[in-house]
Amino acid sequence: MSDVQDLMSLPDDKIDMIAATSVLQQQAGDIRQNKPNWAPYVQSQMISQEDYNCVSALDKDKKSQAQYLHENPGQCAKTFLNLLSHVSKDQTIQYILVMIDDLLQEDRTRVQIFHEYAIKRKESVWAPFLNLLNRQDGFIVNMASRVVGKLACWGQELMPKSDLHFYLQWLKDQLTVANNEYIQSVGRCLQMMLRVDEYRFAFVTVDGISTLISILSSRVNFQVQYQLVFCLWVLTFNPLLAEKMNKFNVIPILADILSDSAKEKVTRIILAVFRNMIEKPEDAQVAKEHCIAMVQCKVMKQLQILEQRRFDDEDISADLEFLIEKLQSSVQDLSSFDEYATEVKSARLEWSPVHKSAKFWRENAQRLNEKNYELLRILVHLLETSKDALVLSVASYDIGEYVRHYPRGKHVIEQLGGKQLVMQLLGHDDPNVRYEALLAVQKLMVHNWEYLGKQLEKESEKGAQSGAAISGKA
Repeated sequence: MSDVQDLMSLPDDKIDMIAATSVLQQQAGDIRQNKPNWAPYVQSQMISQEDYNCVSALDKDKKSQAQYLHENPGQCAKTFLNLLSHVSKDQTIQYILVMIDDLLQEDRTRVQIFHEYAIKRKESVWAPFLNLLNRQDGFIVNMASRVVGKLACWGQELMPKSDLHFYLQWLKDQLTVANNEYIQSVGRCLQMMLRVDEYRFAFVTVDGISTLISILSSRVNFQVQYQLVFCLWVLTFNPLLAEKMNKFNVIPILADILSDSAKEKVTRIILAVFRNMIEKPEDAQVAKEHCIAMVQCKVMKQLQILEQRRFDDEDISADLEFLIEKLQSSVQDLSSFDEYATEVKSARLEWSPVHKSAKFWRENAQRLNEKNYELLRILVHLLETSKDALVLSVASYDIGEYVRHYPRGKHVIEQLGGKQLVMQLLGHDDPNVRYEALLAVQKLMVHNWEYLGKQLEKESEKGAQSGAAISGKA
């Protein structure tokens, strides 16, 4: 599925097959069975006779409802919006929202009934529903959110910026609510919203991608995993976002999920994200970096394991073939510096061969100054923030080697704040970290490596001569 139009026209049941069994849908099924008695509302003048007639006509069998809706579209929108603003009882609001959601679900074009009514009246179609997001009742809040998503995605009118920002911020915050029983419904709304290109950058501005990655890096059930990775997938249909995606550490996190995943739908959607991250960027260098990052995160090994399995889904087979070919060709073109740079950017340092290669440091130490010391800044940042003893050990070693092989290295590291951080690691709990930090500090303290080398040679020669003299006297 490579085309955004295919994406937009994808039926809902294809997007989220488990939607019908979500908590929200189960509760909606119960609410449909409890029809309100509308008569007291008109008798107490809470609603008008006109609204009473309309809601009574709509609250009948599907055929009668469709006919009335077709003949009185403006009145239906007016009645629903009036009811939402005049009725306060939770149970009745729940029922009204289910009615609206069902009407829209049956026919997407019905969202225009609401949009056209609001435009005619110069009113906001969004406000009545967004206001409901402040209610205490979980069902009302999440069903209102679902209706907002449909109005935003299925109509011809895009959501205004301020309302969009509020709504996306609300969705993002709901993802982080502990033990949120409606998390699948929240994910479902995001799956809809992010299929619209105009809404994608707004989601990035509310720090949405970081939130998705943070949740995916914790333990969540496979359905939520699938939904959130789906959100990443639709974001990568935008070439600019596909280029920026790995700045959020997407590849390492998805590589981990891929190696643990037992569910085919999760595997399929991760492979689709990886494919987009190679296929969609317009900058070929970025696509290459993504390939190298995948190799670094052991994706190739996982692809080869998956290749041995039989999948009914043709998309999986096609994506596997594409990814294996691209990753293999990237490995053939891979220089040792490319490999090193990708490892540093992934923040997953390990004792890969380049670190201990004197030839690598002789040839490449100066290249760590490129792009305003980008790689050095990452190494220093890791010294400051990482809790992983292996990462701290390797980062300390690399800083020492940089200083050793680049004449102005000591000054650069001091300017970046690296010297102080390495010295702090001398008191680290892990003996390996202490050892590598000590070596790095020694390298930082020495001013002239060539001079030191000669001095060490002289010392060893003196030692050998004195040893010979002593043995002669004996």
